[in-house]
Amino acid sequence: MKPANPAAAALLAWYDRQRRDLPWRRDSDPYRVWVSEIMLQQTRVETVVPYYERFLARFPDVAALAAAGEDEVLALWSGLGYYRRARQMHAAARQVVRRHGGRFPASVEGLSTLPGIGPYTAAAVGSIAFGVVEPVMDGNVERVTARLLGLAEDPKSGAVRRRLLAQAADLLEPRRPGDGNQALMELGATVCTPRAPRCLLCPLREAAPGWSGCTAAAEGDPERYPPPRRRRATVREHRLMLVVERGAELLLFRRPQDAALLAGTWELPWVPLDEGLPPSAAAPLLAARYGGGWQSGEALGVVRHGITHRAIEIRVHRGALEVPAGEIAAGAANPFEPRWFPLEALANLALSSMVTKALKLR
Repeated sequence: MKPANPAAAALLAWYDRQRRDLPWRRDSDPYRVWVSEIMLQQTRVETVVPYYERFLARFPDVAALAAAGEDEVLALWSGLGYYRRARQMHAAARQVVRRHGGRFPASVEGLSTLPGIGPYTAAAVGSIAFGVVEPVMDGNVERVTARLLGLAEDPKSGAVRRRLLAQAADLLEPRRPGDGNQALMELGATVCTPRAPRCLLCPLREAAPGWSGCTAAAEGDPERYPPPRRRRATVREHRLMLVVERGAELLLFRRPQDAALLAGTWELPWVPLDEGLPPSAAAPLLAARYGGGWQSGEALGVVRHGITHRAIEIRVHRGALEVPAGEIAAGAANPFEPRWFPLEALANLALSSMVTKALKLR
């Protein structure tokens, strides 16, 4: 077995002292590690913790998740965003049960055959749950390794990526690869941060026998690495959204299963509507999107919501249908499935955070 870089011992010692107490770090069960890694993709740790705990309480193992209906899985995911992750997780759970007898593959190659598992997730689950010596490369590790090496080139380019992965691999202790990967990610999240990194607290800063130390810290300008990515210009959107109630019931529409965003989730009826237009101008747009005839009423307020590079401002109004919702049939012309729900049932539905925000105004 290849001996670890001397800095690996210092990194692990720092991790043992300073790591945050996160629920998925309390054991190395492959299922729990996998759930946490999928949830943490593009999502902050503090956001994930309550979702993770609720998800595990309902689906304590892969068999329970595989046996669940997709609607229930999406409902527990509601508000976490990037719903494709939940759908792929559900599909992967069924594949683990059906093809692997309920046991996760123990290799990076085997894990990579499951839906929703790419190189990063395969390396993370493989190293943490099965002791596979395979480096991970997420945004935190990318930043740490770019600063260690002083690489000012694009970290996404193939040659630079290989150098960063080689540096990450060099910092893995072969007997504790999962902890080594988590230590690098923790270092990037809490010390080697994008802005104002706390270099004096970094266990990799100083040179030592067999270790050259951190290039960026030695230069005194760690924020130079990696080079900033060019940000897409923010696109501002304006929408009108209606809250249509019938007694103690609310009208929602299910998005198509093949929708590019929020597939299979339930939404309030909405359409794009320029800021200066009156709510009545939305009626033909709503009819074209959902069918039926629509009226807008009392203004309830404004919701602001961000999705990647889009800043969305939504005017929320009470609304009414000129035809019964039951006559709006989902089909080729109208792929949105309409349904009235009792208000007490909303907590068990897959609703986006944008819809949840709007419903708080009712």
